[in-house]
Amino acid sequence: MSVSDANSINSDFLSQVTAVIMENVSDERFGVSELAGKMHMSRSNLLRRIRQATRQSASQFIREIRLKRGMELLGGAGYTVSEVAHQVGFSSTSYFIKCFREYYGYPPGGVGKRVGKEELPSAEIPAKRRINRWLLVALAAAMIIALGITIYWTARSVSPTPIEKSIAVLPFKNDSSDSANVYLINGLMESTLNHLQQIKDLRVVSRTSAEKYRHATLSIPEMADELQVNYVVEGSGQKVGNRILLNIQLIDAQHDSHLWARQYEREITDIFQLQQEIAKDIAKEVQAIVTWEEQKRIEQIPTTDLAAYDLFLQATELMRQGGRTNLEAAIVLLGKAIARDDEFALAYAVTAIAYYYLDAFQQERQYGDSIGAYADKSVLYGPSSAECLFAKGLYYVNQKAYESAIPYLEKALEYKPNSPLIIHFLSDFYNWYVPNTAKYLEYALQGVRLDPAAHDSATASMNYLHLSNALVQTGFIDESLQYIEQSIAYNPHNPYASWLKAVVVYAKYRESAKAEKLLLAEFAKDSTQLHILQELGKLYFHTGDDKAAFRYYERFFQLRDAQQLDLFHTVDLDMAILWSKQGNREKSEYHFARFKTFADNDQSIYRHMHLALYDAYQGNASSMIGHLRLFSKEDNYQYWILLFKDDIMVARFKDNPAFKAVFDVIETKFWNKNKQVRKTLEEKGLL
Repeated sequence: MSVSDANSINSDFLSQVTAVIMENVSDERFGVSELAGKMHMSRSNLLRRIRQATRQSASQFIREIRLKRGMELLGGAGYTVSEVAHQVGFSSTSYFIKCFREYYGYPPGGVGKRVGKEELPSAEIPAKRRINRWLLVALAAAMIIALGITIYWTARSVSPTPIEKSIAVLPFKNDSSDSANVYLINGLMESTLNHLQQIKDLRVVSRTSAEKYRHATLSIPEMADELQVNYVVEGSGQKVGNRILLNIQLIDAQHDSHLWARQYEREITDIFQLQQEIAKDIAKEVQAIVTWEEQKRIEQIPTTDLAAYDLFLQATELMRQGGRTNLEAAIVLLGKAIARDDEFALAYAVTAIAYYYLDAFQQERQYGDSIGAYADKSVLYGPSSAECLFAKGLYYVNQKAYESAIPYLEKALEYKPNSPLIIHFLSDFYNWYVPNTAKYLEYALQGVRLDPAAHDSATASMNYLHLSNALVQTGFIDESLQYIEQSIAYNPHNPYASWLKAVVVYAKYRESAKAEKLLLAEFAKDSTQLHILQELGKLYFHTGDDKAAFRYYERFFQLRDAQQLDLFHTVDLDMAILWSKQGNREKSEYHFARFKTFADNDQSIYRHMHLALYDAYQGNASSMIGHLRLFSKEDNYQYWILLFKDDIMVARFKDNPAFKAVFDVIETKFWNKNKQVRKTLEEKGLL
């Protein structure tokens, strides 16, 4: 067969493939398997043919067709970026923007300004323009050679944008027949990941995302495409007597080629040097910049007692499995490790973290002293360890000294910028404890970026739930709705996702009936969900159905008090009004006093808003407006604040000129912040 015949066959094949993709371009679920079925080919044959014809993976080729169609739609009139993203099969607008920017070199929002100028990526620039560009490159190369500088060109060096140093460490395989060694091999994988996570110049995907591929049959390019990384680390190992044998491979996922493969054989006594060596070799190969401070932290040895370290690895394996029983068992093992080495900083830190999560969300906290004691010891022996600083931050959170927690939590992330644990916690922290919508959204976006394909659907669902919540709080309603749909798609049984969807739907359409339908469907599944009970009570209270509101609220209070939980304080105000309408002054005053105590002691930015709400319910207009004026000086508050004026007990003040004036300030400030946040996150490539 001649070259021209082969080219013709490839061209016909690609035309057929493109036509099938275009027929299904709006279906976000249409991927490689679906394409293979439509083409009546095996998956492996399809992958081989597409790579042979395009030097791309099948998933990359599908995405390229979607992006080109997106460019066509954006060049027309009347479509928003969000609408185009969905029409070309991207369920996430932010991911569409990221892919579009990487492919075309600028965000989709800039298409209107560039129509007729730079619509095509460099590979598709008309020949005349391309010749001029390469002429300039040739001249520049000649000048460099004349200066005696040698250039080594690779396929990557002419890429229009630098390749991101993003990497996934896949689960190491246990080559030993002894399954008892699994925790050791997992520990070596975890240590490699931990060292790499300390390098700011890398983006390192979380273990939970990589764990998903432990038994996967996907190709490396397909896994890398799902994980959105350019490099993949594979490893296997075994313990033979007192020696450890490890085989590590670093793969360039874009080209599906091995950069290097190396075998490490060390005595068990050299385990820490082995961990450091692997991380340094990987960082060097992908040309990641490792600062002196990062290198110093990577070279820290956690303990000189190998038996203590072995106990530590067993404990962390239990903690990864989750659950109260595993946490308690891990604490016992960590105690044994500390008994062997009483300066084992990391063991102290992880013990404090375990105790924190045993205490989390409990009204009566039991382990504050233990958290504090272990956190102090960890910082004493490991002042530059991210885990130790994180443990100390958790102690302050446990004690509700939130402002004191901030420097420890932020410094922990500085020392370990790729830590999903710290990032997810900071996301929650700026949602619940020190409300700051801009930081909440930024950390939620980072969390999804580091955990793009969580190892189980429940984790992925929660990641997208947090992002959806952060988006709606910051005023990005449409984007929030997209991500909550993804959360539900991953786990239809996630009750928090169904709850948030009802809330976001109300924010978008302002129709109580739609939210009511979603909430009742979730309530029918489980009538003991506190978040659903309080939301239904609130909905009926504000639509005037006092009987239904009282029924749901009464059940809510019974369960909250029985479980001794400390949450959803604003419902006390509604319940005070409901008891007042029934003529029960004693219970009404009890709930008013309960809320007032909460508001007076509120350390968050919402203190004056809560006090304003209390004054509105009491009918004190001047005091309410005074608190609103004080609140208007705050920043980064939630979208729900804008609904304050629609509260059934506040509506009577809507025509008050002073009320209108101060609330205009609050609304204007919110939407100005929304624009600022969008710009900042787009510049960082996060939105």
